[in-house]
This record gives sequence, C-alpha cells and structure tokens, in this order.
Amino acid sequence: MERRHTIQKELVLNAVRKLKSHVTADEVYQYILNEHPSVGKGTVYRNLNILAEEGEIRKIAIPNGPDHFDFTLHEHYHVRCMHCGNVSDVDMDVIPNLKKKIHDTHGVEFLDYDILFRGICPECQIKQQNMI
Repeated sequence: MERRHTIQKELVLNAVRKLKSHVTADEVYQYILNEHPSVGKGTVYRNLNILAEEGEIRKIAIPNGPDHFDFTLHEHYHVRCMHCGNVSDVDMDVIPNLKKKIHDTHGVEFLDYDILFRGICPECQIKQQNMI
C-alpha cells in the first residue's frame, strides 16, 4: 500500500535533512514548530515513522533513549555519547556481508541490524578534563 505524499510529511523530511544530524522526534518537532505552529507533535512522530518505513530516512533505535533519525541512507554505524546522549556516525568501512556471516542456532532469519557503539564525545571529554 503506497501512502500519499502530504505537506506535513514533506515538512518533516525537510527538517531532518536541514538539521543535518541524528535528530530526535522532539528536535524535529521544535524545528517545525517555529515556522508551522499548527503542526502537532503526533503528526511529526507519525510522519517520521512513515518516512523511515518508506526508506526516506533511517530510524536509529537507541536503548534507554529516544529514537534518532538520520538522513544518510547508506549502510553505516553510529556511536552514542554516554554522557550527553549525542549520536553521530562512526567513520569506518561497513563489514561486508555481515548478515551472511552471522550463525544462529535458534532458527532466526536475520532481516536487518543496527550497530551502535557507546563512547564519550570530544566535548564531554573536555568537560571531564576541566572538572579534574
């Protein structure tokens, strides 16, 4: 079933592209709210998920945190700062044929994956050093 193209969906997609980072739904909502105060939070959340399902953006599920949305569609990995929660790309080559290399003894058919590293971003490292 193909969904129709709406103005709200276009606003959400443009916001993700213009913000140029791994944004949360709240960040997208706040960005849109500045110019379009009539757009509701539920509309933004719904359209982010629709755009991710349609492959227009990438949804990054963050354990114990809000989902983030990425405009970069090619396969790549992410890192989350354990202090500030910022999510960014990891500059490394993608592991080729990773799904084929995984062996499962429980009969699971692997469909997709996300690799999320945990670390401390440069800004938080500086803050930690200044506290010492």
